Amino acid sequence: MKLYFSTYAKDYKEYETLFQILLEKTMKHLGLKINPIVSIDLVDEDSIHELNLKYRGIDNSTDVLSFAYLDDNLERANILRSEDEVELGDICICVDVAKRNAPTYNYSLKRELCFLFVHGLLHLIGYTHEHDDMDNIMFRIQEEILEESEIDYDR
Repeated sequence: MKLYFSTYAKDYKEYETLFQILLEKTMKHLGLKINPIVSIDLVDEDSIHELNLKYRGIDNSTDVLSFAYLDDNLERANILRSEDEVELGDICICVDVAKRNAPTYNYSLKRELCFLFVHGLLHLIGYTHEHDDMDNIMFRIQEEILEESEIDYDR
């Protein structure tokens, strides 16, 4: 399992270890045996706004964007059932938005960034929340993974 951190993310070096733990827990929780490769980019609000406008046509900032390499691959289900090394895609997390949102949910910044990482990772694997029922399933899975990781989110 490989995580690639951006230059900006080096300021958040501790998250490389946390995200690695969450990547492993997610694969185990979902019963996936692939050897995933994921790129993480922690960005500022201007950058996420620009990406959101360019790729989603939404003229606003957001907390996380996922760019899944397997989205248009008709073999995605077979690939995810394999034991191959698989490039899942890129996750862009906006630290500025995470800092602003964390108190709203009564979370620490660490908890919010870990939540956003798992959320982005589930999107790379193919989960969506376009409908309420899928939204509930995705958020339940996220919470289970965060709990299973046994990370102290308050430190």
